[in-house]
Amino acid sequence: MAEQSVIHSTFVIERSFPKTPEQVFTAFSDPAKKRRWFAEDEGHDVEEFEIDFKVGGNQHLQYRFRAGTPFPGVEIVSQGSYLEIVPDRLIVTASTMALDGRRFSASLVTFELLPANTGTDLICTHQGAFFEGADGPQIREAGWRTLLSKLAAELAH
Repeated sequence: MAEQSVIHSTFVIERSFPKTPEQVFTAFSDPAKKRRWFAEDEGHDVEEFEIDFKVGGNQHLQYRFRAGTPFPGVEIVSQGSYLEIVPDRLIVTASTMALDGRRFSASLVTFELLPANTGTDLICTHQGAFFEGADGPQIREAGWRTLLSKLAAELAH
């Protein structure tokens, strides 16, 4: 039996938002707001997006890459659960991602929301296991940086 390789990685991204912790927390807990910054993108069509924002609740995202992308027509599924939620302070999720039905990563992501003089400091800690053929830690970190920029745009509305 061939051994499958795995790459473990942890990265931390810190961002400041000129909004209260309550407003930032709502961008995670409100399904419509989270869909706008977390699920929607010009490069793919969202086929399914559901969140049950409570400890033990699930999060499900399924999308298909559009023509003109590196993977036209390919389906991505992100399936996760909420492990811990402290209103306006902390969100911890565990999730897996699959490409056309083949799981390629597992992640534990912690979001800390810290009150600051200018609003909220967010600390995103991503701990990942990337399996054979995965996107890898550098691409995942770039993806989370993009998502947090989209979160900033959502909060600006």
